[in-house]
Amino acid sequence: MNLNKFSKTVTQDESQPASQAMLFGIGLTDDDMKKAQVGIASTWYEGNTCNMHLNLLSKYVKEGVQKNDMVGLQFNTIGISDGITNGTEGMRYSLVSREIIADSVEAVTAAHYYDGLVTIPGCDKNMPGVVMAMIRVNRPSIMVYGGTIASGNYKGKKLNIVSAFEALGEKYAGKISDEDFKGIIKNACPGAGACGGMYTANTMSSAIEALGLSLPYSSSNPALSKEKKEECVNAGKAMKLLLEKDIKPSDILSKKSFENAFTVVVALGGSTNAVLHLLAMAKTANVDFTLEDVTRMNEKTPVLADLKPSGKYLMEDVFAVGGIPAVMKYLLEKKLLHGDCLTVTGKTVSENLAEVTSLSDGQEVILPIEKPVKANGHLRVLYGNIAPEGSVAKITGKEGESFTGPAIIFENEFECIAGIRQGKVKAGHVLVIRNEGPKGGPGMPEMLKPTSALIGAGLGNSVALITDGRFSGGTHGFVVGHVSPEAFDGGPIALIKDGDMITIDAVKNKMNLDLSVEELLERKKNWIQPPLKVKHGVLYKYAKQVSSASTGCMTDL
Repeated sequence: MNLNKFSKTVTQDESQPASQAMLFGIGLTDDDMKKAQVGIASTWYEGNTCNMHLNLLSKYVKEGVQKNDMVGLQFNTIGISDGITNGTEGMRYSLVSREIIADSVEAVTAAHYYDGLVTIPGCDKNMPGVVMAMIRVNRPSIMVYGGTIASGNYKGKKLNIVSAFEALGEKYAGKISDEDFKGIIKNACPGAGACGGMYTANTMSSAIEALGLSLPYSSSNPALSKEKKEECVNAGKAMKLLLEKDIKPSDILSKKSFENAFTVVVALGGSTNAVLHLLAMAKTANVDFTLEDVTRMNEKTPVLADLKPSGKYLMEDVFAVGGIPAVMKYLLEKKLLHGDCLTVTGKTVSENLAEVTSLSDGQEVILPIEKPVKANGHLRVLYGNIAPEGSVAKITGKEGESFTGPAIIFENEFECIAGIRQGKVKAGHVLVIRNEGPKGGPGMPEMLKPTSALIGAGLGNSVALITDGRFSGGTHGFVVGHVSPEAFDGGPIALIKDGDMITIDAVKNKMNLDLSVEELLERKKNWIQPPLKVKHGVLYKYAKQVSSASTGCMTDL
């Protein structure tokens, strides 16, 4: 069977002598030139814990590919560390990196005629980025997640990256010493792996495994575990099967597979960013999955996982009780998943899970459906006169399900941090951070620093926050993001004034400003669009092309 249907364009055509000369130049043999070529794309870079080990995993994948009589060719693309850039202007590049990653992986794979593709992402935007590339080239493809980090420890307290953010609020509030503040920072991230809670990286890896684009256990195998190494090597055998059966992303992705992905996200209490990325991935795959589907699925899916940021446990604890396949097996038994969806194993979801060990007896990480964390989903799509095109709230129920209070306006996140620090933010306030949307930011930065500061300052349960920006998966509290239309486009969030009363209702899925239509129209007449904050470069190009958050912040619509 000829598995080299794309690469033969450059390896077998005698009119491509320069192509072949270069391939011989990298060490390929005559025999190699007849084999399928598999691109192995990692988002390795040395600058953060999420990605620092990915070239090692890439070598293991190449080992598995070569063992299965294919040629593995490694390449890299960029990454941006959310953990490092959060709270700085650099965070504006984070969501933008998703598009750069998708574009670059697509470009290399298509230009070099690779027959298959294995991607190895780490930090959170990496994952939707590589998956969008896999969908675009539509060749046999597998995503191998870089894996979760181990927990840190300081003075007997279990730590993760959000511990460092929240320590800042505790420091502002005078609750911890400088020594303990530094101790938390130095011990929060003990080595390689993505941020350990059910933040965006672990949320998206779990969603993509549920979609069927990763091997079982990929999302829960820790970064430095023997299981992760074995998974990488086994990706070669799986790729050979995909090539033999010509199974492509378009054969795997469907409305039902996206429903499976969102079900797993909700059951795990995952990040609001999952909504943004699933919308974008579905749009790329020409699958009809929209905010209306998010609302529909949310009503029928309970939150079962007691995971950080609002819960107790980390992804390493999910691994210990059976991993994401055990969670999926439980959801399938409760008739919450579609079992007939195809996956990269060449088997269906049901066939994969038939061999999986059930959740460990006595475990408390995943609660029974009869006693959930929340009876229905926590990712609420809210509409109303503040967000006519929708907004996304992460409400676990621990924060309450409704909030009414006077607005306090901040024109950017840095003003908000200063306001918290200076004591301007009081219990009962609805903080409004605007001009942080896809265009207005530009880049729709995450508001983890403000929300963590609120938690650390003891205001997490007594204020609400709304923004046209995003939230980190590490965010918790009564928060609403993705407000659309954004302030830069003259959305109603741009018209709110200090003291205006705002009601957020996560039961009725409404968010409204207590103003008449006439008053809002009058304010709109006096609104003037601000200039773009950037004049050139990648942020400028992004701001000129990007769609609304309600459609996934796409740049190629």
